[in-house]
Amino acid sequence: MINVAHTIVLTNQKGGVGKTTTSASLAAGLARKGRKVLAVDMDPQGNLGFSLGADIDEGPTVYDALEGKVTVYDAIKRIKDIDIIRSNILLSGAEAAFRGERREILLKNLLDPVARMYDYVIIDTPPAFNVLTLNGYSAADYLIIPMATEILSLMGLVQLKETYETIKQSVNPNLEIMGIVLTKYEKRRNLSHDVQEMVETVAKQLGTRVFGSVIRNGVAAAEAPAHGENIFEYSPRSNPARDYGAFVDEVLQIVEGGRKHG
Repeated sequence: MINVAHTIVLTNQKGGVGKTTTSASLAAGLARKGRKVLAVDMDPQGNLGFSLGADIDEGPTVYDALEGKVTVYDAIKRIKDIDIIRSNILLSGAEAAFRGERREILLKNLLDPVARMYDYVIIDTPPAFNVLTLNGYSAADYLIIPMATEILSLMGLVQLKETYETIKQSVNPNLEIMGIVLTKYEKRRNLSHDVQEMVETVAKQLGTRVFGSVIRNGVAAAEAPAHGENIFEYSPRSNPARDYGAFVDEVLQIVEGGRKHG
């Protein structure tokens, strides 16, 4: 049997929740476990590529590939032990540029030829719902929702639930929410525990789980991208590195261990 990559989209329509850091850490963590990983940056800010040490302004980007100017093979760049399709600010023109029929499956069609080359495809999406996020959802097997332990983060989950249900009914019936991962967690703050309890309730409504691994606050997570390194390279003994390591193990158990919700 020929393996096809498990495609995971990191999504949250609220910014500042650690979505790109989680995307980079998941991609790097899976690669460290010996998995073949393709990271795809669908955020015009280009932060995923930057966080993994790529020059986001050199060579073809995902925008070039989606427009058909280059092939998917041309757009893939090797960075250490991860392949990446980068983005930059030009991708912000996608809403205006991609107006044809079936524009929501451009990314899926782009990635289909390389799906058998990888174990995992990790897609970072912008903190908004637009044609780029829609393409991510349409191409995905799973959604992972990074969420900061803040009250305002809860409000975005309601909107995300509606979006997810719409996409599942119309474009991608196999889409599944793998879980919600809590970021910027501070054990000593009552708010973190309160939000955690509320998120458990929302997760049940979404038919999903809250990951057992929570990502604690730590300056290393903010500093690592500036050095073009993932958290495991930059500060392997830091709290965020330990937490992301546990999170990666949990993802592997869910995807490859055959464990279902509940």
